[in-house]
Amino acid sequence: MKDLYVVANWKENKNEDEAQEFLATFKNIYQVRENVAVIICPPYLIVPKVAEFLKNNNLSVKVGVQDISKFEEGAHTGEVSAREASEFSRFAIIGHSERRSQGETNEDVQEKVEMATKVGIEPIVCVVNGNVPIPLGAKTIAYEPIEAIGTGNPDTPENAEKIASLIKSKNSQVQHVLYGGSVTSKNVHKFTQMQNIDGVLVGGASLDPMEFSAIIKQC
Repeated sequence: MKDLYVVANWKENKNEDEAQEFLATFKNIYQVRENVAVIICPPYLIVPKVAEFLKNNNLSVKVGVQDISKFEEGAHTGEVSAREASEFSRFAIIGHSERRSQGETNEDVQEKVEMATKVGIEPIVCVVNGNVPIPLGAKTIAYEPIEAIGTGNPDTPENAEKIASLIKSKNSQVQHVLYGGSVTSKNVHKFTQMQNIDGVLVGGASLDPMEFSAIIKQC
């Protein structure tokens, strides 16, 4: 049985109380699976509180962030450095299409990957197809076709498998390829049973503790 990642991207959702409510419900229904690493990426302001809850309740769930700065620490107003993020997180989503649409370049993504790996954060680099350059040092890639993000219309498992296989064949350092885009508990198994798909990046469905728990169980 292969190892899988199930990554929750909460995006710009949940304040501290809402996160606590989610986690209180989730801890009572979450069933640990030895081959599945679960990672929750909350908004930055509540990352410490989420990390504290998981630690205090001894939940085998890791914390990630949704982005990091491409800069070292210093005079960069509004940025959060990789070193600062590493105090609470072991993973970082980098290069999401929503950020690329705001001007983030492949060069920016490469610099962020370098910052992350320097402090021991594992980058999860998002790409929209198999032709996007994979940064040096990136071992985990999330394939998220734009037309599937938040639309309720996921890619087919067969096409996602082709893209995952292509990414791995072109980039020998890549160890995991995740699928993202309208992932639910009803379709997750069809994706994760594919040979080259090593987990999922979950958006909207990760906001509901019942549905997110079901995704983990079904993958």
